[in-house]
Amino acid sequence: MRVFDASSMIYAWDNYPVGQFPGLWEWMAGQIEEKQLVMPSVAFDEVNHKTPDCGEWLKENNLEQLAISNAILQEAKRIKGLLGIANDKYTTGVGENDILIIAAARLHGAELVSDEAKQPNLPKIPSNRKIPAVCVMPTVSVTCINFIEYIKHSEEVFR
Repeated sequence: MRVFDASSMIYAWDNYPVGQFPGLWEWMAGQIEEKQLVMPSVAFDEVNHKTPDCGEWLKENNLEQLAISNAILQEAKRIKGLLGIANDKYTTGVGENDILIIAAARLHGAELVSDEAKQPNLPKIPSNRKIPAVCVMPTVSVTCINFIEYIKHSEEVFR
């Protein structure tokens, strides 16, 4: 199972239009049907707000939205603590929804697909880390790939 962040779904929607890449979107619809592509509800809400037509496509294809459970909230709280974020004072790094998305992927034992920029040089202040940098923290340990890596790993050929 792969957990999608809003950034990757929006990237895919904007860069691979359904009309020009129908094979890709048919395959993704199959991944959704098989529950191999899911999104936390907060990520879906962001997609639906920023690109309503993509949100509609996801709804039409019965995307499974992962509810933000108490277990996910507790894991998010733990990750927030690791990053030194107190009193909801977020900096230039991950935001609250990002942490919930990471926590959801971790608790579901799933890879996270995010197109947030990788930070080759980790910020000195942990709270300035973006999703990929938080995922590689040893105490978080979530595999994070971007959309292109997701496609390559699938080994699918779209004609």
